[in-house]
Amino acid sequence: MLTIEQRITSVVPSLVEEAVTAPSMHNAQPWKFVHRSGTRHLSLYGDPDRALPVGDPDNRGLHIGCGAALLNLRVAAAHRGWNAVARLLPDLRDPWRLADVMLEDSGKADLRLAGLHSAVRLRRTSRYPFSDEAVPPEFLGELSAAALLEGTRLIIPGTWHAGAVLDLVHEAELCESADQAMRAEILTWTRMGKAGEGPDAEGVPAYAFGPRQYGVTAPVRDFDVPLGSRDRASAAFEERPQIALLGTAADLAVDWLRSGQAMERVLLEATADGLATSVISQPLEWPELRNLTRDPNSTMGFVHMIFRFGYGPSGPVTPRRPVSEVLDIT
Repeated sequence: MLTIEQRITSVVPSLVEEAVTAPSMHNAQPWKFVHRSGTRHLSLYGDPDRALPVGDPDNRGLHIGCGAALLNLRVAAAHRGWNAVARLLPDLRDPWRLADVMLEDSGKADLRLAGLHSAVRLRRTSRYPFSDEAVPPEFLGELSAAALLEGTRLIIPGTWHAGAVLDLVHEAELCESADQAMRAEILTWTRMGKAGEGPDAEGVPAYAFGPRQYGVTAPVRDFDVPLGSRDRASAAFEERPQIALLGTAADLAVDWLRSGQAMERVLLEATADGLATSVISQPLEWPELRNLTRDPNSTMGFVHMIFRFGYGPSGPVTPRRPVSEVLDIT
């Protein structure tokens, strides 16, 4: 009969396989997992080789992506009847060691997390237009509750605030188009299917770009701006995107990891509710614009992510690196 440690070692690859379906900035997948065979421990590391020094100089986005993968790991564990107890930033001497996870076979798995398991592989980033149908208030309440469970806040902005945030998205696009280094970095993670572009298991592939904007600036990043693919269709996006802001009172690495877990929990909850989703980070990548995204009348000190919700196509599956590249078992 296998011990619990042996059972955990045998299932760790499948846990990690589900963990890495998480979203990350430009689909850079900046994570690495380490498991010592015969133990109940799994460590999550940030991968400095997958950092984005121009768009994410403080590695805030890297931490958020890794936090999202950690949430997926917790969901996968709960689905199997285990508790994944995470300790964030366990070693201050090693800033790339982002979390240690203890897998407990306590018989008291988090049923709310387990209930999100079916959404893990269904969640997609949709760069397509959504309909104008309003998201029901009870769904928005569920999303706010999901963020709160991870120690963060989700705010549904009023009309003026939403308009101001979307104006900042457009301003960030102008800043991006004028910044050669930023555009070059994004191109590094853009895959057009050409030979020599880079591994086909990472980055944003052309088939996930979505349609070109028609009439107004779309509320999603257009990875095809400098390339101008001729065969992309055009479409009209919603005039008033339904958005929400995720944030915390402080702006430390631990807050970024919590926000990453909250981001993924919100996205999974939205997916389970039948919503299409995308994230908007453009204005958050420019410090002078990020400060303007928050409502000055709110107690939310720092915005970490902007969500777009609605009804529409869910978007295609984007590639992921194989488990063998992101998991070390020693």
